[in-house]
Amino acid sequence: MSSDAAGGKRSSGNRARGDAAMPTSSPFAVDGGGRAGSPNRIERMLREHSRRHLFSSPSSPDAMDTDAAEPASASAMAFAADGFHSPGNASPANMEDTGGAGAGHAARPPLAGSRSGFRRLGLRGMKQRLLVVANRLPVSANRRGEDQWSLEISAGGLVSALLGVKDVDAKWIGWAGVNVPDEVGQRALTRALAEKRCIPVFLDEEIVHQYYNGYCNNILWPLFHYLGLPQEDRLATTRNFESQFDAYKRANQMFADVVYQHYQEGDVIWCHDYHLMFLPKCLKDHDINMKVGWFLHTPFPSSEIYRTLPSRLELLRSVLCADLVGFHTYDYARHFVSACTRILGLEGTPEGVEDQGRLTRVAAFPIGIDSDRFKRALELPAVKRHINELTHRFAGRKVMLGVDRLDMIKGIPQKILAFEKFLEENPDWNDKVVLLQIAVPTRTDVPEYQKLTSQVHEIVGRINGRFGTLTAVPIHHLDRSLDFHALCALYAVTDVALVTSLRDGMNLVSYEYVACQGSKKGVLILSEFAGAAQSLGAGAILVNPWNITEVADSIRHALTMTSDEREKRHRHNYAHVTTHTAQDWAETFVCELNDTVAEAQMRTRQVPPSLPSQTAIQQYLRSKNRLLILGFNSTLTEPVESSGRRGGDQIKEMELKLHPDLKGPLKALCEDERTTVIVLSGSDRSVLDENFGEFNMWLAAEHGMFLRPTDGEWMTTMPEHLNMDWVDSVKHVFEYFTERTPRSHFEHRETSFVWNYKYADVEFGRLQARDMLQHLWTGPISNAAVDVVQGSRSVEVRSVGVTKGAAIDRILGEIVHSESMVTPIDYVLCIGHFLGKDEDIYVFFDPEYPSESKVKPDNGSASLDRRPNGRPSNGRSTPRNSQPRVQKAPAAPERSPSSSHSTTSSNHDWREGSSVLDLKGENYFSCAVGRKRSNARYLLNSSEEVVAFLRELATAAAGFQSGAADYMFMDRQ
Repeated sequence: MSSDAAGGKRSSGNRARGDAAMPTSSPFAVDGGGRAGSPNRIERMLREHSRRHLFSSPSSPDAMDTDAAEPASASAMAFAADGFHSPGNASPANMEDTGGAGAGHAARPPLAGSRSGFRRLGLRGMKQRLLVVANRLPVSANRRGEDQWSLEISAGGLVSALLGVKDVDAKWIGWAGVNVPDEVGQRALTRALAEKRCIPVFLDEEIVHQYYNGYCNNILWPLFHYLGLPQEDRLATTRNFESQFDAYKRANQMFADVVYQHYQEGDVIWCHDYHLMFLPKCLKDHDINMKVGWFLHTPFPSSEIYRTLPSRLELLRSVLCADLVGFHTYDYARHFVSACTRILGLEGTPEGVEDQGRLTRVAAFPIGIDSDRFKRALELPAVKRHINELTHRFAGRKVMLGVDRLDMIKGIPQKILAFEKFLEENPDWNDKVVLLQIAVPTRTDVPEYQKLTSQVHEIVGRINGRFGTLTAVPIHHLDRSLDFHALCALYAVTDVALVTSLRDGMNLVSYEYVACQGSKKGVLILSEFAGAAQSLGAGAILVNPWNITEVADSIRHALTMTSDEREKRHRHNYAHVTTHTAQDWAETFVCELNDTVAEAQMRTRQVPPSLPSQTAIQQYLRSKNRLLILGFNSTLTEPVESSGRRGGDQIKEMELKLHPDLKGPLKALCEDERTTVIVLSGSDRSVLDENFGEFNMWLAAEHGMFLRPTDGEWMTTMPEHLNMDWVDSVKHVFEYFTERTPRSHFEHRETSFVWNYKYADVEFGRLQARDMLQHLWTGPISNAAVDVVQGSRSVEVRSVGVTKGAAIDRILGEIVHSESMVTPIDYVLCIGHFLGKDEDIYVFFDPEYPSESKVKPDNGSASLDRRPNGRPSNGRSTPRNSQPRVQKAPAAPERSPSSSHSTTSSNHDWREGSSVLDLKGENYFSCAVGRKRSNARYLLNSSEEVVAFLRELATAAAGFQSGAADYMFMDRQ
């Protein structure tokens, strides 16, 4: 039933159920697992397609209720028998932008893999439970007494879609649309709804006012349709944002509480629309293993529009808690991913959005209609009678039709003005064409809608007065809805359907019109701003509704179109509408959600487990000689709150500062005679001096190429014959791109250059990085002995062999020699947020890793030189696997300030570093910080978790030493 022709009020749950076709080349096309174009998946898709037709049962005629959406299977029939059937008139729950099915099925997801298992469950007689959570239940409830309720079932697109999903036991959770403050009424309504497989969420009037009328309808809905945030009474509105958003979160939590009560392990939870953007987070916080999908039935705006929303961060992060996020069209999916990358700084991938190794699938799932229901309706005597009446009434005139909610986004004034221009330019058509405009009133208590109604009435009256006669008028305007029979008849007699939405999620009216045009084969004029344009664009005449002249010309083209062209256009659209149905859409989403969860579980198994802090602390206390290797940036640094500003606070983030809560724990650990602490960082020496000069530890700067104890001088550990001829030419390239990329910067270190574009525009930064790499490879470094290391927002050029893993053996050798270490190192804790290139340090220490695969330098020489600025001499680059020996250099003068970095050297065998290790597997703890794809054994999610662990470690060590001292004292006594 037409979502725009039926019912009077805007439904709370289905404001825009529409969609468009998604190109098959779309990176967000549903591919079942992210491997678009895979022959296996295509074969499985075809196999499942045939299987679906093999096991589907034909629809059975319903003589009792011809308007009912006929179930496509036995399970659907049982579902309908429980109360889901459509009445003769459309209901409020059906009044949305739902207008259209999606062509995205051109990129139809293969129904295989875990999907096949999902279907096999049904063939064995088992059903998967599906909890559909939407703002409104598909019923209208009226109280008839203290404990008596009457329920009227709605015939919305979502209900029709779920009717055809096989092997699913579906229940609906939502608000019943009425305030029920007393417990007696709540219990009675709950019992009545249970018979319809519905579960109510009870919201009080204040919550409804702030959450639904306030945040949903006055903030999110206008913003998502490009109308912007409220402009009037700006100060008052700004003050209300916070209270309305608080109500929004409370309401979402109330929905979540009801879900908790009815959830069983293995259930699929499908959240719908912008009313429940906070719900996925509430559900995942309760149980991380819940299968949660979220689908938006409106457009999702571009990131430049969305970022004006004050609560932009919380809503995006909440939606990303879902396993699968669905949209009507590829454009909406692309906008969502762009918002996540530009506002949250996350990585967009061909499959969706990745955050610290966790992938949220993002895809386009075009919705459709139950086309068979419309085709069957045309055969009913009542509809045929309506068709005959309308044919006789408008004999000799072409019929144009518009069916819309009376809403700002529907473009009704633009449509009528375009028709007026057509009549002006084509006077011979004045008495040969009539426009029937069905404008269903909505939100009649809102001043903006009252103003729109007056404007439309004024334009219609002017045009009818100008072009009408005593016997006929060019526009018939109805401010009401039509019943299903009358609507189908009207679709059938129409020659041209005119959809001029200024912004529409889908607009299924176009689909319903096509479904009823089997014999007449009329023409569809469709706004390019409706989601349906992407799926019906080939058969429809696409227009920009803001261009009145273009729409007027399209009307003339449609009215004068040859029968051959009309038939070709209709054939394309009819095939799409009858193939890609609402049931197909729902089945695809549920199956894809199951598939996504199964793949996520496989990925999760590859993520390192969390650091077992108690075990690490116990082994630390039992060991005799410990080595702690700590990274600096994003490991020991103070977090900077960016408040969602694009690129964050660049000045604060660029100035690396030690976390203030770490000073005490670090000091305690460094003072322990049996513990050696090394801070190993890619940062410059001056940065480490500034932050760690007060501690008794070792500092290793620039990936370990420079080393010093905090009470000594800097020395270089780099190979002696390191070739640095490439430095000047690479510097010119970095300067060039820094000048041309706003908010980018580069660091010139002794052995590397780092260009960082974290704070630049995300897309522009990536393009510039790609261009920079082309410049580098074809010029300055084409024959140089360098490595190019790409971070998430950086490009680093460093000499070959400059990695933390390659340097650690030389560092250990120097430490062993300087401290005359005799006791073997029997405990190693390595924590850092290292780039993949530097994760060889984890492998170096791992006793269980094959020794031949570790960083094992061969014989060679390197000097701990005292050269100006620590610069190595030029020469051929040393192979990555060289094992240098240290040669004696002239004695260093007294240590100078960190700004003038002097270097010293000593004479010993570097192999002393690895020879002093006596490490067993249970005493080695490598831990990546915030990098879930890592060679490390364990994981800590953030620097805050590092701080908490080191504080706990320092406290335990202090208590252990105190206890040991007391024991020794008692022993002496």
